[in-house]
Amino acid sequence: MYDEALAARLQERLGPDVTSKRMFGGLVFLRAGRIVAGVYGPDLLIRVGKADRDAALTRPGTRPFTMGQQKTAAFVLAEPAGIDEWFPR
Repeated sequence: MYDEALAARLQERLGPDVTSKRMFGGLVFLRAGRIVAGVYGPDLLIRVGKADRDAALTRPGTRPFTMGQQKTAAFVLAEPAGIDEWFPR
């Protein structure tokens, strides 16, 4: 399950050149075939890249995204209140 209202807000922020696909138990948005963001439960899923992951985790309301027991290297989860900070208009 994922927050459909948050998904609609994120789609609006990302623009018309993204597509969506159900994945990871949520909804992800792809640009040129690569996941850029998504909604996972009540949270934002954000591709930050391996090099920027540790810095992203210092931001308030951000935590690692895990698949099973494994932390992913390129993604973080963020509280939806941060949508404006992560995806400014």
